[in-house]
Amino acid sequence: MNRNLWLLALCQGLFLTNNVTFIAINGLVGLSLAPLGWMATLPVMGYVVGGALSTPLVAKTQARFGRRVSFQLGLAVALVSAGLAALAVADKNFWLLVVATMVAGYYSANGQLYRFAAAELALPSFREKAVSLVLAGGLIGAVIGPNLAARSRSLMDIPFVGAYLVLAGVALLAMVLMAFIEFPVSVLPQPGSHGGRSLGAIILQPVFMVACISAALGYGVMNLLMAATPLAMQQCGLGFDDVAVVLEWHVIGMFAPGFFTGNLIKRFGTLTVMALGLVLSLACIAVALMGVELHQFVLALFLLGVGWNFLFTGSTTLALGTYRPEEKDKAQAAINFSVFAVMAITSFASGALVTTQGWNLLNLGSLVPVALTALSLVWLAALRRKT
Repeated sequence: MNRNLWLLALCQGLFLTNNVTFIAINGLVGLSLAPLGWMATLPVMGYVVGGALSTPLVAKTQARFGRRVSFQLGLAVALVSAGLAALAVADKNFWLLVVATMVAGYYSANGQLYRFAAAELALPSFREKAVSLVLAGGLIGAVIGPNLAARSRSLMDIPFVGAYLVLAGVALLAMVLMAFIEFPVSVLPQPGSHGGRSLGAIILQPVFMVACISAALGYGVMNLLMAATPLAMQQCGLGFDDVAVVLEWHVIGMFAPGFFTGNLIKRFGTLTVMALGLVLSLACIAVALMGVELHQFVLALFLLGVGWNFLFTGSTTLALGTYRPEEKDKAQAAINFSVFAVMAITSFASGALVTTQGWNLLNLGSLVPVALTALSLVWLAALRRKT
């Protein structure tokens, strides 16, 4: 770990502070402002859809201006969108809130590239650990995010306006930290290389396909259950302070393993660690189906977080070996677009299912993407055995 990696880990933590606070409050604010109950998670969905739509633009800004400038642009958008969301809540304007979260998606699309930037700031032999340890910076978000949401929701006369204003301050702090990170100079395409292989050629690699599927579906399952949790807990009569506790332990589960996931991948192999992540996701679903007491929500969401960490870190590590330096922007954009597309679907489905069908059916439905991810890992393992 060097100074640049530590600073990037702090920026990752502030990025997750924004994400966790958004998850904690957007669904509840949406429920209070939405014309219909099933529309409650549209602000959450707006954040993800905005990220998906921003992915091609972020790839272009990364290629044109480099890591630091592009990341700073993302943070500037986070600052503006948080202020716009505060205005929407103060004005009780549901659709303005949805627009604000869509704009904030540009920041999310940038923040999703922090883990790839971590690999570029480390020696090749340290890439797995660098990715894992920078992701571990999300522990800052685990501690600050839920507590920030709980403590700032009543900061102003109108609930949750203060939370959005505080997020603007978080973005400003991240901009200061990002200014001190020295990123390596981007590798430009060689004359006549036209930026490396076509995107289609990159995507058709089995390893890239599995990395993309695992990242997207792993994030999808996590988002499906996490976005619905505040609404489900409210339906079960649990208070917002309980929601903050559950989300805190969930995000701890997401990022605390970052201190050792890289070592596990080095020792046991990427596919083994990813398979363990799927087992933990199944354990989460089993616990969630057992009941709706506070301790069951805490344990289920903690297991979900650890499972996501193993799957997402593993898929990122897989992807690193599938593209050349001059191909990184389009390859990383393809992965992130897949993640955002699946998250957009699950963000909408989480609110619609939990408010109409209930928490249990939502958990049963999450078995489908878990099974598809397992099939992709088995397929890649079979191909490797043949070769």
